[in-house]
Amino acid sequence: MADFRLVAEPRTEFGKGSARRTRRAGRVPAVMYGHGQDVVHLSLPAREFAAALRNGGTNVLLTVVLDGAEQLALTKAVQRDPLTRVHEHVDLLVVRRGEKTTVDVPVVIVGEPAPDTISNHQLNTVSLEADATNLPDTIEVDITGRTAGNGITAGDLPLPAGAILITDPEALVIGFLGAPTAAQLEEELAEAEAEAGIERDESEADGDVVGEPSDQGSGESIEAADADES
Repeated sequence: MADFRLVAEPRTEFGKGSARRTRRAGRVPAVMYGHGQDVVHLSLPAREFAAALRNGGTNVLLTVVLDGAEQLALTKAVQRDPLTRVHEHVDLLVVRRGEKTTVDVPVVIVGEPAPDTISNHQLNTVSLEADATNLPDTIEVDITGRTAGNGITAGDLPLPAGAILITDPEALVIGFLGAPTAAQLEEELAEAEAEAGIERDESEADGDVVGEPSDQGSGESIEAADADES
């Protein structure tokens, strides 16, 4: 796991106004804490921090340089604007080489299940305890050829060396279902229509066109008209 070096600046002003000014200057307000030390208020270069997240994942390891001193830290919480996606605030956890920490790691699916099988991703992340300087960015799961009923639990996941699974090993991560048949889809549609109070016309269900006279009916009407004229 690579770490990213970011040059931080101390923050001495606080509040929403100060935070806005910091972001306008191209920096992200942040706090750094852990190992019993006082909370440190600082700011990170926005572009470099975004690149670190993009390349290192949500549990990216940072080397934070503040006033010439270097400190290893993990991103523990990142606040982003829901519309602009701008990073608004970051919480950093101080770590040391060789110590263990608990993180949530994303589960990524690769491959395709067997034909007529649908995968159902139940857990997007699992919790691990691992070396703070050797955390996995993601856990890849190959589902190639998996069939219905052949689910994958947290205990089945391939973990990096030295990592300990915290999530319940029996927790279902990915389930597999058989693809529905045309008859099953039709039955589900009929049930949904019934619940919604929609009634089907029997002739429509049979494929007949409502309101169109039959050939036999047309012939009888013409014969009756001819008899009356005679």
